Amino acid sequence: MNQPAYRRSPLALAVLGTLYEGPMHPYRIQRLIKERGKDQVINVQQRASIYQTIERLHHAGLIEIVETTRDERFPERTVYQLTAAGRATADRWLRDMLSTPTREFPDFPAALAFLPMLTSGEVLVQLEARIIAMEDSLRQLRDELATAGRYLPRLFLIEAEYQETQLAAELAWVRSVVEDLRSGRLTWSAEWLREIAGALAAPEESEPG
Repeated sequence: MNQPAYRRSPLALAVLGTLYEGPMHPYRIQRLIKERGKDQVINVQQRASIYQTIERLHHAGLIEIVETTRDERFPERTVYQLTAAGRATADRWLRDMLSTPTREFPDFPAALAFLPMLTSGEVLVQLEARIIAMEDSLRQLRDELATAGRYLPRLFLIEAEYQETQLAAELAWVRSVVEDLRSGRLTWSAEWLREIAGALAAPEESEPG
């Protein structure tokens, strides 16, 4: 009987990738991901998500139970390990995720798509607040990279390096938009929006008789 296919996700890859090191229970998987700073790029805040992902990976035959440990000091813990199929799947996912860009749908571009819902002045206020938050995040990220870079090879910081580059580029772009809003090079009004909407409106199709 064929095992059900598993749809890949960053969290599923993180679980399989952590189990590459050897058998372990879900709590240790979550703890290692956090201790190594991988929670900056993979959402592992909710322990329930870890357990749900592990259950699905197990159901798909990508991991298997090694043993269930019992200790009076801790709740019962199930130890998992990779199967051959899990190792092959993790390798394939990693190659695909590295080589093939995918369409992602984060919040910020979606908000940009609906700027006309606010006035240009309101947008300016919100983007100025975003700049402050991004500057703080970038400063913190660079401090963490500088500290970690003293004792960790670049290989183990490569995702943080990518985050820094991406954040710096986005910050530069948002600053340019803010300057255009301040100068009036980018602006709109309700009347102008109505004119544009009228000009772009498609002719109504006649209803079938």
